[in-house]
Amino acid sequence: MKKIQMVDLKGQYESIKDTVNTSIQEVLDNTAYINGPQVHKFQKDLEQYLGAKHVIPCANGTDALQIAMMGLGLKPGDEVITADFTFAATVEVIALLQLTPVLVDVDADTYNISIDAIKKAITPKTKAIVPVHLFGQAANMEAILAIAKEHNLYVIEDNAQAIGADYTYADGSKKKVGVIGDVASTSFFPSKNLGCYGDGGAIFTNDDALAHTLRGIVNHGMYERYHHDVVGVNSRLDSIQAAVLNAKLPLLDGYNQARQQAAAKYSAAFAGHTNIVTPVITGTIDSHVFHQYVLRILNADRDGLMKHLLDKGIPCAIYYPIPLHSQKAYADARYNEADFPVTNQLVKEVIALPMHTELDDEQIKFITDSVIEFLA
Repeated sequence: MKKIQMVDLKGQYESIKDTVNTSIQEVLDNTAYINGPQVHKFQKDLEQYLGAKHVIPCANGTDALQIAMMGLGLKPGDEVITADFTFAATVEVIALLQLTPVLVDVDADTYNISIDAIKKAITPKTKAIVPVHLFGQAANMEAILAIAKEHNLYVIEDNAQAIGADYTYADGSKKKVGVIGDVASTSFFPSKNLGCYGDGGAIFTNDDALAHTLRGIVNHGMYERYHHDVVGVNSRLDSIQAAVLNAKLPLLDGYNQARQQAAAKYSAAFAGHTNIVTPVITGTIDSHVFHQYVLRILNADRDGLMKHLLDKGIPCAIYYPIPLHSQKAYADARYNEADFPVTNQLVKEVIALPMHTELDDEQIKFITDSVIEFLA
């Protein structure tokens, strides 16, 4: 059995090596390292893939979220509601812009932001909701859009973990996550479902005026060289990273299907185990692209299981060990522990198993057997 990786970037590269190398060589040959032809091709191809009117590439996923908020014109003191159980980048940019983060609990089944918690958190100062499509699963966007419409709020999708996932509406129609709200951000960090070989990100929107603003912000506020019309930042996707993404974008659906198949095998092996809760998929299978495969371990030693797996050469991780409301940087007297029962429980129970496109049946069996062995 080959060595198990949490994310097998080398194995994936070996399978597309010639295409990637040729694409990168084109950049080296034309020397258009910033905003070159590869960037423009990626932008257009991703717009077509998503069904988005506008894709604005940028330097990383955190910048993408920050720039999206800047483009909406949110002001210091405006309240932005987001999930307590997620990576810190989501709340980080809210704080950096001197907006007021309002952290709320998540659903126990999907780990995505709780609709009831959103409703309770709205005040006259609320201006936006940031649903995170956590671990690759679409949040309940229809309910979120209904709340936003009722209260005249922006919806900013944090799509860093779920590119390629489909959201299924109540009427059966589908739309790619990231083109449902007013604006969305994504990350092309190497371990993402669509990852480059460094940092990269993008913003999506179907709003023409907002797209124009965003294009200025990513480039120092310039639409014409040395004419700074808006306050901007320096955040551009470089051409070499776009070259990698051009090689991988046509393979994204296949990559996501490989993840879904691996997840199905994991879940089948764990079915019926009293100490294991496997991921719950809402809607159809394509609503979850399994950026991570995360179990809940009930009435058992989660940390002991982690040590057991690591001792057997099986990488694993805890996403996330500390709620955002308990982080020193984001602690706030407004928060009441009683408002976060699900998040406070999840951080004690979750464990992520290896998940990537190169997992084979032998590895999956070894991993699942090792988990069950410890919990026997």
